[in-house]
Amino acid sequence: MLLLPLLTQQAWSSPSAEPAFSHDSVLAEARALAASPYAAPQQVPAALKALNYDVYRSIRFRKERAVRLQEDDRFSVELFAPGFLFETGVELFVVRAGRSEPLLPDEQSFETPSPEISRAIAAFARSAGFRLHYPINETISDGGYGDGDYADEFIVFQGASYLRAVSRRQIYGLSARGLALDVAQRGGEEFPMFRRFWIEAMAGEPSGIVVHALLDSPSVAGAYRFEIWPGLVTTLDVAVTLFPRRALTHVGLAPLTSMYMHGPMDGPDAPDYRPAVHDSDGISMFTGAGEWIYRPLVNPRSLQVSAFLDSAPQGFGLVQRSRRFDQFEDLEARYEQRPSAWIEPRGDWGAGHLELVEIPSASEANDNMVAYWRPRAELPAHQPYSFAYRLSWPDRVPMRDQVPQVQRSAMGRTLGTRLPQAVIDWDTRLVPADAELSAVASASAGRVLETLLQRNEETGGTRVFVTFEPGRAPVVELRVELQIERRIMTDLNDGEDEGGDPGPDQGLWESEKRLGEVWLYRWLAE
Repeated sequence: MLLLPLLTQQAWSSPSAEPAFSHDSVLAEARALAASPYAAPQQVPAALKALNYDVYRSIRFRKERAVRLQEDDRFSVELFAPGFLFETGVELFVVRAGRSEPLLPDEQSFETPSPEISRAIAAFARSAGFRLHYPINETISDGGYGDGDYADEFIVFQGASYLRAVSRRQIYGLSARGLALDVAQRGGEEFPMFRRFWIEAMAGEPSGIVVHALLDSPSVAGAYRFEIWPGLVTTLDVAVTLFPRRALTHVGLAPLTSMYMHGPMDGPDAPDYRPAVHDSDGISMFTGAGEWIYRPLVNPRSLQVSAFLDSAPQGFGLVQRSRRFDQFEDLEARYEQRPSAWIEPRGDWGAGHLELVEIPSASEANDNMVAYWRPRAELPAHQPYSFAYRLSWPDRVPMRDQVPQVQRSAMGRTLGTRLPQAVIDWDTRLVPADAELSAVASASAGRVLETLLQRNEETGGTRVFVTFEPGRAPVVELRVELQIERRIMTDLNDGEDEGGDPGPDQGLWESEKRLGEVWLYRWLAE
């Protein structure tokens, strides 16, 4: 059993008294930063930048140097060493009793291959990021979490504005980012970075922790507050205020980044014993109008950008619907245990669109899927812009009103005619037995030839086949709606007949129609 010590202020901070800290301090720093010309962050020493993969991987933070914010705190903080791909460092602070204290690595913070590397890390006085630990996989008698002695790593802040998190029994997969700028634009993408972090205990909440972050880039500065709750479903409540140095014309709010190589929609380019390789297999959205949509991801031959227009979105995310080992057959990567990531906007985000960028990739080591909310209006220069959202990391996104969800989709060709055919499985197990199901398919080009429904005896759900003729169109946007119709009796008054049922003049049969999750797909000619 590892007991993490409470490190003294003398070991981790300068002896001078630190100023009082609150999130207003971060806002003030971001505002002042945006009012000044951008200054690039300090680069790591050449000796650390020159480290190769094997040497950098061998550098490990010493567990006994982990930091707790207070004596009885179940959370602990560990640092990442600067160097290799991480060519700049971040400044870390812990907040105790309303005062911030620098969190500085020294020569004993890391196990390293040589004393020279240890001295270089200490002299640089910055880290590449940090990770937080909490016992999310230990249960207590009432079904809660956090009563065990082992502290699980559950969230990492490392590299630019990236962060990754896991919930109970998951392993790391896709990432979230603080902000996306100019993704897939000709002038190149700009990567804002978190330059400074403050970590503090959550007042009165021993199972929560707060991370404040200062973001900076040539175009914008920003103040972030992450209220983090690890557990069965790890959840972050995020509040952001941006201070643009210039007008932000192509900005992505609450961005997510993931990897998709191949799956049932598009097979691998080279032989692969694994049926699928991906951290996420689809993008999901709950629109402002109350419609659920789902779009499978693909690894395209050329860059693809898709826009899902909406106003006041209620939720969106990159999701991993495949949850069985036999869908991947990878004993090491265990893609079936990767989390989904779900964004729930707080307040009205106005008009705009959910943007999906699919980048061709030949390596599963690269994240090639990006999704974010893009406001219709640009963010003006020198005017603060605030927004908030909840970011959770579930296995499956909970859907309201038991909306039938797409479980799996695949693309193939019909026998004989060799026409393209989509196959979509919906989970309709909770649909009432007396309901009638139908599917309506449409195509932006060519024509839909046949739509066929079939009960899936293996899942208890419903399978839909859609065969279409694309003609000479290079791109076809498909939309398939699963419609549910049920006859219901509505009471006209409180009277009853002798049998206790509404009489013929006391009720009216009406048809109730609703949609399952709408399936969208962009078909590209080979």
